[in-house]
Amino acid sequence: MAHPRVPSLLLVSLLATAACGTTAPSPASPPAPAPEREDPAMTDLAAKTARFAPTDLSADVSALPESERKALAHLIRAAQVMDALFLRQVWAGNESMLASLAADDTRTGQARLTYFLVNKGPWSRIDHNEPFVPGAPAKPAAANFYPPDATRAEVEQWLGGLAGTAKQVATGFFTTIRRGPNGGLMAVPYNVEYQAELALAASHLRAAAAATTQPTLKAFLESRAAAFLSNDYYESDVKWMELDASIEPTIGPYEVYEDEWFNSKAAFEAFITVKDQAESAKLQQFAGALQEIEDHLPIDAKYRNPTLGAMAPIAVVNTVFSAGDGNRGVQTAAYNLPNDERVVQEKRSKRVMLKNNQQAKFDSVLVPIAQIALAPADRGKVAFDAFFTHILMHELMHGLGPHGITVNGRATTVRQELKETYSAIEEAKADVSGLFALQYLVDKGTLKASMEETMYVTFLASAFRSVRFGITEAHGRGQAVQLNYLLDRGAFTVNADGTFAVDTAKIRDGVAALTRDIMTLQAGGDSAGAGSMLAPRGVIRRNTKAVLDKTTAVPVDIAPRFPSAAALLSAY
Repeated sequence: MAHPRVPSLLLVSLLATAACGTTAPSPASPPAPAPEREDPAMTDLAAKTARFAPTDLSADVSALPESERKALAHLIRAAQVMDALFLRQVWAGNESMLASLAADDTRTGQARLTYFLVNKGPWSRIDHNEPFVPGAPAKPAAANFYPPDATRAEVEQWLGGLAGTAKQVATGFFTTIRRGPNGGLMAVPYNVEYQAELALAASHLRAAAAATTQPTLKAFLESRAAAFLSNDYYESDVKWMELDASIEPTIGPYEVYEDEWFNSKAAFEAFITVKDQAESAKLQQFAGALQEIEDHLPIDAKYRNPTLGAMAPIAVVNTVFSAGDGNRGVQTAAYNLPNDERVVQEKRSKRVMLKNNQQAKFDSVLVPIAQIALAPADRGKVAFDAFFTHILMHELMHGLGPHGITVNGRATTVRQELKETYSAIEEAKADVSGLFALQYLVDKGTLKASMEETMYVTFLASAFRSVRFGITEAHGRGQAVQLNYLLDRGAFTVNADGTFAVDTAKIRDGVAALTRDIMTLQAGGDSAGAGSMLAPRGVIRRNTKAVLDKTTAVPVDIAPRFPSAAALLSAY
């Protein structure tokens, strides 16, 4: 049965109260919670919530002119709309459930609200999407991108009957699939499906554009506001690639993880950040080495791209506010956008490193895990520089290797051919080939030799951090594949006491072999091969689980609070 739609402005208001935390009170100030009997479900929910360490993510905006601080405030308000849109995309019932939880002043109700906002829905994302709110159905694999009464087979059959522009639109990033008046399927553009919310977001972007004095920022914001209304994101993606400003906003529909049927529908998200100019300039040197790394990938030469083109820009930033798909469950450490292949071919893609997110994860999660998972001799080798630099290379490597491919004489893409296996395989590829690239740069002398002493050990510790996200999530499942592959090759070993270690004699060959295996199946568009790689290795094995069982007191990730955003909203 369909759930009633909550008016978008009320939904945005509920979410806006979470600007500096992870909980939202009901619109009217509730009375003190009534005494309740001890509820076992409450104890379980408290334990689940405790896995996310409340953490302030702030950025120093004091040096920015008032014009830019005003622009930031408008951008934060636009980002709050992305939260509302993302909730609708995840599940049609999310909006009404959020309103019900916000009105429930019991301790249990407020605890559910807190965890609902962490997960952007009533399913615990790191617990195989287990529901934690009574009455919530199983998380729909189709999210709210397709009719709730449709089957995947029905949608596939309908798509198979389309051709030309009609098929491009129906399979594109920016359309939902709905039933028409006659009960048949039809594509509905996002600017129609989400008309009211996108008009509101566009108005905030235009206000931010009017406030800023930075030309490229103004151009991007005006173009993205227009894209919200036209559903054509190409020009604004190009202008985002050309952005050169102290403020670095990412806002709109991007990632396709929520669409577990076809990985084709983009979810709304926002990262409102300020740029670390010094770190960005320092790391740009890696972008200049991309063609050389591509030329030395451990794959058949016919699969390499001989002309990658212009250097990929890299932005190191600090988060002021994040929303939607950019702030649910496990927090993003970095991202590589846009996903539009046309823009990637023309402008490459931009790698954005969220430095304060990464530092918080390293301090709160990775260091404590290393003390449990690694052999005592290795624990001191875990280093933030290795953690940060590998995440950078992970994002860079998304742009290398096979993308546009030919299968049986047909031009296509890796994403289209691998379908539901794509996200986990692509995340595994970026991870392991990132290690391969770091080793190449160490051997070349671009990176200090000391990086080799820390990067593999840090990666191993981080593997346990990632698989705790759950193997239903693309990053977690991709990490499980890598961990198990390298264990099978002896590159990682398990000690008698259950701790893990790196075999320095085997790790380089193991990393190169896994890079080759993944990129080769991508180049062939081999979805069956991808499934065969995921099935036996995208799991949590006994020795890994034994370590994970000892990390229950360690947070899985951070639950961000945004004091800088709250201050900006109060001031402007």
